[in-house]
Amino acid sequence: NNGGYQSVAAFENETNPSQEVMGILKNNCYDCHSDQTQYPWYFEIAPFSYWMADHIKHAKGEFNVSAWDNYSIKKKDHKLEELIEKVEKKEMPLDSYTWIHGDLSEEDSKTLLLWADLARLRYVEELKVSSK
Repeated sequence: NNGGYQSVAAFENETNPSQEVMGILKNNCYDCHSDQTQYPWYFEIAPFSYWMADHIKHAKGEFNVSAWDNYSIKKKDHKLEELIEKVEKKEMPLDSYTWIHGDLSEEDSKTLLLWADLARLRYVEELKVSSK
């Protein structure tokens, strides 16, 4: 966990989330999927600390917005596609996260999904252009 705002700046600049969406991402996604993890007090207690460290490492391996600059256009599109799929199926945020932090409201889910669909358009278009 070595990132300040700069660690998510490329992702936010490129995907252009509204202030509302940035709040949703910060409160529901960035703890596990960025280098801006805000560790809760119980992170200091074993075995929770081991479980959480492993969980966060795995989550960042799947999707880390702090590594957005390192992703290809195809991978960026795919990661947003996966985000949409996981939120639609209510697989994200994970139950283990929502026990403490609360779940996404229906309104927040819809807002996040609309933003992700719009953000994907950029990459879909870039992929079409590059395949010609």
